[in-house]
Amino acid sequence: MNKTDRLLAIVLELQGKGRQRAEDLAATFETSKRTIYRDVLALCEAGVPIVSVPGQGYSLMKGYFLPPLSFTTEEATMLLLGSDFMARNFDAQYRMAAESASRKIESVLPETLREDVHYLQSNIRFIGTLTTPDENESEKLQLLRRALLDRNTVRFCYHTRHGEDIQSTPQTREADPYRLAYLLNTWHLTAYCHMRQDIRNFRLDRIENLEVLPHTFTRPSNLPLQQNQESRSRDIVVQALFDKDVARWVHEGRNYFVTDEQETPAGLLVTLKIRHERDVLQWFLSWGSHVKILEPDSLRQQLAEEARNMLQNYADRDCPEK
Repeated sequence: MNKTDRLLAIVLELQGKGRQRAEDLAATFETSKRTIYRDVLALCEAGVPIVSVPGQGYSLMKGYFLPPLSFTTEEATMLLLGSDFMARNFDAQYRMAAESASRKIESVLPETLREDVHYLQSNIRFIGTLTTPDENESEKLQLLRRALLDRNTVRFCYHTRHGEDIQSTPQTREADPYRLAYLLNTWHLTAYCHMRQDIRNFRLDRIENLEVLPHTFTRPSNLPLQQNQESRSRDIVVQALFDKDVARWVHEGRNYFVTDEQETPAGLLVTLKIRHERDVLQWFLSWGSHVKILEPDSLRQQLAEEARNMLQNYADRDCPEK
């Protein structure tokens, strides 16, 4: 970072965070305290009203602001979420650029808007590559973001799959929305379900007739990470052996529940930890005869039964006359 950029960045840092010590600024911009002293002096000579209090640090004189950029909550949230995503998924150079951009955006936001943006920023997560939502999904996301921000309870019809039953069973739920996460090409809502009296995860594509209710809720201050709770509940260990011919594609289409993969003379040995056997039934079926379940035996039997039923579907069909 050259001196001109650093001088502007120091002003933005003081404007956004308030009082900062020389050592804090030096750590932020990866330079020495002596350089910060010279930078502050240069800013004062340029007419920037910086107040220095011995032992407490530097601050801008009250009422001094750079000309503000005008962002809505949605605009600022998208910019900061985007910079977060870039910082996590690109190399060091882009990570530093993204973090610098975030500081500049945050520094020019009014305090109330900054609080709203930080709240959404800390409760929306992306894992995987985003795809463009359809019109229906976009409308649901817009309603849920507003409910998250205003802490409004929502009501919706939810389709749940129970065990072997692939018929959807819609239920009306009321829930307090806590987080949104984009995981493996699907949006998920973490919320307190009034019917279950507990925190639950809801797939957005299974939600219908979503509406935001007028009454609000108080969000718990010590909200646990739902992902960690789910991870602890995965106590079913599955081991499967894939043919060598498809090992590359198994790596490429790695299942969310996979915990270990080992190359063996017989093929690729894959270990998964799941909550319910139905979590991986369809995935294993998609590999056909290229996979063999080693354990548990109950899952082997389910796959064998499903294969027999599939064969019967074709055996029952009348053969066309030649």
